Amino acid sequence: MTGSPGQTSLTGSPGQAPLTGLRVLDLATLFAGPLAATMLGDFGAEVIKIEHPAKPDPSRGHGPSKDGVGLWWKLLGRNKRTITLNLSKPGGRETLLRLAATADVVIENFRPGTLEKWDLGWEELSAANPRLVLARVTGFGQFGPYAHRPGFGTLAEAMSGFAAITGEPDAPPVLPPFGLADSIAGLATAYAVMTALTARERTGEGQVVDMAIIEPILTVLGPQPLWYDQLGHVQPRTGNRSANNAPRNTYRTADGSWVAVSTSAQSIAERLMRLVGRPELIDEPWFATGADRARHADVLDEAVGAWIACRTRAEVLEAFEKAEAAVAPIQDVRDVMTDPQYQALGTLTTVDDPELGPLRMQNVLFRLSATPGAIHWAGRPHGADTDTVLTELGLTEPEIGALRSEGAL
Repeated sequence: MTGSPGQTSLTGSPGQAPLTGLRVLDLATLFAGPLAATMLGDFGAEVIKIEHPAKPDPSRGHGPSKDGVGLWWKLLGRNKRTITLNLSKPGGRETLLRLAATADVVIENFRPGTLEKWDLGWEELSAANPRLVLARVTGFGQFGPYAHRPGFGTLAEAMSGFAAITGEPDAPPVLPPFGLADSIAGLATAYAVMTALTARERTGEGQVVDMAIIEPILTVLGPQPLWYDQLGHVQPRTGNRSANNAPRNTYRTADGSWVAVSTSAQSIAERLMRLVGRPELIDEPWFATGADRARHADVLDEAVGAWIACRTRAEVLEAFEKAEAAVAPIQDVRDVMTDPQYQALGTLTTVDDPELGPLRMQNVLFRLSATPGAIHWAGRPHGADTDTVLTELGLTEPEIGALRSEGAL
């Protein structure tokens, strides 16, 4: 895997990638918008990350760092060229419009009205480039009573109903310890951008994508609104148990490890009962459906838990595999790094980085047989490509110097 722009990687070359020729301007920060740009860059889009000269994307400082270099940024900033631009300065505004004229996509996550305050709203951007797609990623969307509030993924996890159903029944609601809503919104934004670009092929015109972070997470929560609308049903917190099937839980093994068991299919539930030596439970009238089994979760958890508690994790996994029952070890990141299935899929890859050396990180999100994606470099230093990108845009050295003097770079 290569470590700097312009070189080819071990997993593909820019010419093979399906989004080659697409130019994306990433103006966004923390985390949904930048993740969407990363997803596009992984499959060949040229992504130019635009950051404030004095206020870099905060993800550069989020989480652990090594030698003063933020590691999260190395993942989120991969396959992006980095430039600085102060959009509130006249020279910064003009330079962005010149860049937008050459781009296919702009991704931003300022509060609604911010770009308009700088005379860089949809009216100005589309005038510069009628084929442009502008993806606007905010906590609550571009309109409505909450539109101008500060919005973060945590608020979406709370508002959407996710936190309300997460945790034990007699314990407080639980928020995820990572950017769940932001990540889902990032993937949704990449999908939305590709949808808008496909429409452009038919109409010849760009459009605005309005992505509210509170919405995609509600989509992945499933039929809760439908259940409530039709039945008045409010899904309760059930911990690791499910209201739709049982046994479904985590169980401790004899060597102190944990495994997760699922029986979403009736045939799997029956195999499991035979495996743990309780085949008589299969004949119980309530065993015939997942919902009825869930109402007898205490009985089923005791049967499965007692059997697993007498065996090591390796023994449990081997027995489940032979029985064709569904189980997975509860893994932390140390296990993930050595898991043979992830290794077979190439889910984790190594990227050579000029600042930190070899870095192991998640590979591109999916595999395409004919036009694969690739990681060509990890996140680059703040503003590393400013002069190169602006020179390619046609700015002369004196013009770039003038922008610096103005504070626009």
